[in-house]
Amino acid sequence: MSTTPRPPQIIPYLFYRDVSAALVFLTRAFGFEEDMRHGTASGGLHAQASLQGQVVMMGQGGGGYSVKSPLDAGAATMGVFVYIDDVDRHYQVAKAAGAEIVEPPKDVEYGRTYWANDPEGHPWFFTTPPKAE
Repeated sequence: MSTTPRPPQIIPYLFYRDVSAALVFLTRAFGFEEDMRHGTASGGLHAQASLQGQVVMMGQGGGGYSVKSPLDAGAATMGVFVYIDDVDRHYQVAKAAGAEIVEPPKDVEYGRTYWANDPEGHPWFFTTPPKAE
């Protein structure tokens, strides 16, 4: 294990009913790569995936904890905002893979963006920043 300190980061930690299915979806629809997964002491599953150097962690909600999947909570309480290289290409892949598209790609003051929900209701906002002039 490396002893080199990591730079400060904020990493979203999402809770799912089915972490394995979430990993399959995130890789197929959103282009993430699975970095690792392991069982937890409570019998659940913890995993990490990355996309273009950006990381997201996930675990199973419930199990005596007050964290839940949006399916169990009745609503999402946060979204994940991800910068990517080509929002239109990413959108086409996500749509073809069955992602719930809430808003198709559109131009906004901070670039070009679209919104998709994963199967358990977490909102994902994928954005390509504007090109430097």
